[in-house]
Amino acid sequence: MRVLVTGGAGFIGSHYVRTMLGGGYPGYERARVTVLDKMTYAGNRENLPLGHPLLKLIEGDVCDSALLRDLLPGHDAVVHFAAESHVDRSLTSPGAFMRTNVVGTQVLLDACVATGVPRIVHVSTDEVYGSVAEGSSTEDWPLLPNSPYAASKASSDLIARAFWRSHGLDLSITRCSNNFGPHQHPEKLIPLFITNLLEGSDVPLYGDGLNVREWLHVDDHSRAVQLVLAGGRAGEIYNVGGGNERTNLAVTERLLDLCGADPGRVRHVPDRKGHDLRYSLDETKIREELGYAPRVDFEEGLAQTVAWYRDNVHWWKASKHRKEQEADA
Repeated sequence: MRVLVTGGAGFIGSHYVRTMLGGGYPGYERARVTVLDKMTYAGNRENLPLGHPLLKLIEGDVCDSALLRDLLPGHDAVVHFAAESHVDRSLTSPGAFMRTNVVGTQVLLDACVATGVPRIVHVSTDEVYGSVAEGSSTEDWPLLPNSPYAASKASSDLIARAFWRSHGLDLSITRCSNNFGPHQHPEKLIPLFITNLLEGSDVPLYGDGLNVREWLHVDDHSRAVQLVLAGGRAGEIYNVGGGNERTNLAVTERLLDLCGADPGRVRHVPDRKGHDLRYSLDETKIREELGYAPRVDFEEGLAQTVAWYRDNVHWWKASKHRKEQEADA
């Protein structure tokens, strides 16, 4: 068994890779894993068990058709994590999101058709549904993205569906809620706030902090992706939620407690453009079809995440202050 993981040096992709190489997925204990990653600011070699006999790391661009057509033959599956994912960055630099998320998915799937890859999982996000005022999004809800990031992911989902329908690819799509856990780049809310507090800085909370997100531990998400890879149906979409809806303010207050910080460290800043008020996923389908259920308790997982960042200062300092270090070099 050979599995190609795009974006496998990033937060979620690397967790998936480490778990697979650690024998965490039944039937894939001896799978050979190829990681393709462009190694942008969000990719980190330290996220991977380099030197593992079943791991091969290729530094390259998912938009590089020639590279993909040379790399893909012999692989039994592709798990497509590679994406630009930070909403704030998409508001100022949308072009990078369209290139990687939209064109990259098209180029990858073209190469999969050309080389006969038998199985593909395309990893997406709950943000494609837009803000959900009431209830929870099912897989057949309309796509109403409100940020360039969400629009690029919705576009990539439609491209993936078109390749399934047009070319008969054995392809499934997953849509997850907000992930958290170790190794997440400190531009995202939870690691940003943790690292700011550990550095003695304030935390910038958008608006009144009442935007609601559904939180999912990265290990639960990775396990769900594997369940879809092994048993998901072609052409189907599977929502993956954590069942933990919290306002950003509530998460912030809990992080203050876990870091032993004063509430005065919260600095309210102007709200983000087009900031969705609430996301919520209905994950009945993946539970009933594939037996998925989240295992990591939110409170326990959050405490473990804070402990990881406290114990791995060297990792996040290098990621968080990379531009500053490059300027000083």
